[in-house]
Parts: sequence; structure tokens; C-alpha cells
Amino acid sequence: MAKTTNAFACTECGWQAAKWVGRCGECQQWGTVQERGRKGATLARTVASAAPLEERRARPITELTGHVAHHRSTGVGELDRVLGGGLVPGAAVLLSGEPGVGKSTLLLAVAAHVAGQGARVLYASGEESTGQIRLRAERTGALHDELYLASETDLATVLGHIDQVKPHFVVVDSVQTLASDQIEGTPGGPSQVREVAAALIRVAKERDIPVILVGHVTKDGSIAGPRLLEHLVDVVCHFEGDRHTALRFLRSMKNRYGPTDEVGCFEMTGGGIAEVPDPSGLFLSTGTEVLSGTCPTVMIDGRRALPVEVQALVAKSSTPNPRRVTSGVEPSRVAMILAVLERHLGVQLHDQDVYVSTVGGIKLSEPAADLAIAFAILSSFKNVPLARNVAAYGELSLAAQVRPVSGEAQRSREAQRLGYTQVIAAATETIEGACAAANLPTRTDKKSSQGEE
Repeated sequence: MAKTTNAFACTECGWQAAKWVGRCGECQQWGTVQERGRKGATLARTVASAAPLEERRARPITELTGHVAHHRSTGVGELDRVLGGGLVPGAAVLLSGEPGVGKSTLLLAVAAHVAGQGARVLYASGEESTGQIRLRAERTGALHDELYLASETDLATVLGHIDQVKPHFVVVDSVQTLASDQIEGTPGGPSQVREVAAALIRVAKERDIPVILVGHVTKDGSIAGPRLLEHLVDVVCHFEGDRHTALRFLRSMKNRYGPTDEVGCFEMTGGGIAEVPDPSGLFLSTGTEVLSGTCPTVMIDGRRALPVEVQALVAKSSTPNPRRVTSGVEPSRVAMILAVLERHLGVQLHDQDVYVSTVGGIKLSEPAADLAIAFAILSSFKNVPLARNVAAYGELSLAAQVRPVSGEAQRSREAQRLGYTQVIAAATETIEGACAAANLPTRTDKKSSQGEE
């Protein structure tokens, strides 16, 4: 009998199959199994080419002068912060985000700013017509003579536009809508995305043109397409935000030219997207009256210190199982804090409904907010407001100790800048000492805290 040849292979992991299947049996990716070659076909092998040119030959590293890639400002300060100072010539940037978060609006504003600096910009969109882009540009004030628009879904045509316009900056919206007629597969498929990205990156490197590619995301928030796409580009940024709020955050997940722990703040307005250089007032209450159940804290997001106000409401429960409702904080952290307060301070919360939330819809995921959450809960339960100049941060352990957190000096400086002269942190050592420093009354039951009857 003739020996069966595996004529199909997965382009992602190399898994082989005798016949075509829609899903790889190894990495479980869809649409990555392609025909490798017919039975008995001779596989071509790459051999050494002619000797490289003199300017491209390999040289000792000590002989190289070191070509320094200088960042060029985009005109948007928050974007420059995330990119490490601006765009680098020849850099390929991948910007991802959920639908409707404002990726196209942000990049159109960036394209207009770059065009205003005297550079020619090509904005190629496969999702919108040039008329639709023109309407949005009129609304956001992004009109400029050096900003060229093209609505194309063919890769060869987009490359032709680059040859004709000769831009200094290119935006492609999006990489999943372009397709090459030289590659089989539908637009957005792994093979098409790989070819489109490779062609655009090759043009960026050869001509020293910075290129920004917009990428779609899947249901779980990851970038659609093969993982190779993230390896090919130089910078990977994610644009995130809640549809119920106007605040948007830009984070860098990969950056060959700068840090990856910066975060940029933007606000979606009727006139487009605006920078928020100082977001300190977005997550704090604006009222003048001092209320119980609130406590400000300072969180570290990337390299930026952000003040956040934590609010809590404790009310007598009318059901056998009291409710624990949280918004912006982790429910497991709140449950742990409630257990610590009841065990070590004797605060009886087992028959109370507890609601904990943050102002502005921001998410607090770091343990440094534990002390502020505990203060807000105690303040609401005792109906005693904190002083207006008090802020708190610190991790609360199961032994009721206030543990130190990272970036204390930066948090303290930000709190002092905003007028919080009394900052309660890990120096208080225990939760009881922290409550005493904040003038919060506690009801300590020794028998209950020791587990005695």
C-alpha cells in the first residue's frame, strides 16, 4: 500500500495532518491548517546567496557608531508618554481596543497633529469611506491639507498609495480588513493578517516611515489574528475604557523604544478625544460637605499616581443573607477586609448589607487600597466622617497588620500636593492604630477577637 503523506500543516505550531481540517488539533486555532505540498513534491531549500554588499556586511560591534533612533512628538502628550517620547522612524505600532472605544478618533487626531507639524500623512481605512472620515474630521477639527485619506481593502492598492503619496507617517485602520490577492484566505484570517502586517512593516523599515496598525480584539479582549502579529511589531498598545464613562486609558504592553509601565489618560467628548494630563479630579468627589463612608487613597497605575475616592454604605440587612455589592474593587478583597474588621475589632457586620464603590468608575486592583476600604466601611458603620485632610493607603493582612506597599514616596507626594496633610500608611503597623490615627471609633470585643465565649 502507498504510504500516506501529511500534506497539510498548521502555520502556527507545525501540527501535520493527512487532510485539511478547519481547526488545528494541537493549538486549537481555526483556519491555520494549510496545504504544505503534494505527495512526492520536492521541497525547496534556502541556500546561501551571493556575498552581501559592503555596507551590509557583518561588522564587530565595537566598530559600529550606533545609530540612535530619535523620538518625534506626535503632538498628543499622553500618547507620547506611552510611546516613550513619540514615534520612532521605521517603527511599527499596533493599537488594539474594543469596538467603539475611540481608536479611530484618537488616530485621526494624531494624524492631524503630525500633519500640522509639516509632515505628510496617509490615513488608509478599510472600515469607513473617505466621506465618513471627512465628517468625523470636521467634527473633531482634524482637517489639514497634508492629511491624505484612502478607503481601500486591497493590500497592493494601499502599497501603491504609499508609493504615490510618499508619506512621512502612515495609519492603517485596520489590519484585519486588508487582504492580499496573492494569499488564499479571507480578510482577517491568520495567513492574510500575517502577510498584510509583514508587508507594511517591511515598507516601514525600508523607508523609515512610522506605521500605526489598528487591530481588532476577540471576546476575551486579546488581539485577533495570529500571535506572530504581536511579535512582528515594535510597539503594542491597548486602548481601553468603559462605555458608561468618558474616560479612556492607553497602556503599552510591548515597547522596544521605551517603558511599558506608562499609562495615558484621555476623555471622550463631543468634539473628539481630549487629553487629561492631570486626572486627579476625575476620581474624587467635588462636594464641599464632609460625608461619612468615604476615604481617599492614592493608587499607582504604571508610573502615574492617581488619587481615588472609595465610598462605602453599611445598612441593616432585611434578609437572612446580607448583600455584599462592589463596584470598581475586587469582591474577594472586600470580603477579607470585612472578616478582619469583625475578627480583630469586634465590628459586627454579619447582619449588615455592605456596598463598596469607587468614584468615576475606576478599578482598584492593588492591595494598597485595603486600608482606605476599611476606613470607608468603618466610617459608614459608625456614621463618623473622616477629616477632610486625611488620606490612607496600605495593605491589610489577615493578622490586622498594615503592610507597606510599593511607591509610598510617590503616593505621599501626590496626596500632599492635593492637600491631604495627614496620610495614614504602614507606619501605624496595625488596623487599630490606623483607626486611632484617623479618629475613627472602634468597638473591640476581646472575647470575640480571641474566639472565647
